Amino acid sequence: MTLQSICVFCGAKSGSRPVYAETARIVGAAIAANGWRLVYGAGDVGIMGEVARAAISAGATTLGVIPKHLMARELGKRDLTTLVITEDMHERKKVMFMNSDAIVVLPGGAGSLDEFFEVLTWAQIGLHRKPIILLDTDGYWQPLIALLTHIVGQGFADASVLALFQTVATPDELTAALREALGGN
Repeated sequence: MTLQSICVFCGAKSGSRPVYAETARIVGAAIAANGWRLVYGAGDVGIMGEVARAAISAGATTLGVIPKHLMARELGKRDLTTLVITEDMHERKKVMFMNSDAIVVLPGGAGSLDEFFEVLTWAQIGLHRKPIILLDTDGYWQPLIALLTHIVGQGFADASVLALFQTVATPDELTAALREALGGN
């Protein structure tokens, strides 16, 4: 069986609350504990770096993908199993997506929202059926869910868009959801 890969989209900043970094470390360790490969943005900053350091420390295989213009800004990690340096952000997202079996979105900013909306849109137009899971650490994603519900309510999206992703509250729920989505592995 091939190694299953979890793409994690998340912040290049740590956020204002320690729980975000703590949760990121738990997720990284869980990816390793389940024998999954971490696919992520290759940075060593923010909660992105927390996920990677925890996964690496716990023995996970890693694939980091970073555009060349962010190598210095995001402190591109060099101790990854595989590091891919892309020309731009569009290529970064594509490489991350193509090398993953499931997508997880932890708290983050505009970049994480961009990544989430891209994979959500691709699912909406039928380009993929990979699971997309929001880890709603302490209700972080509730305003996003309210916005998506509003968009549906205003007739700009079909209600089916809300079924294209799953929301979980804790790293344990995330691990269970990934195991179920990936066939119990």
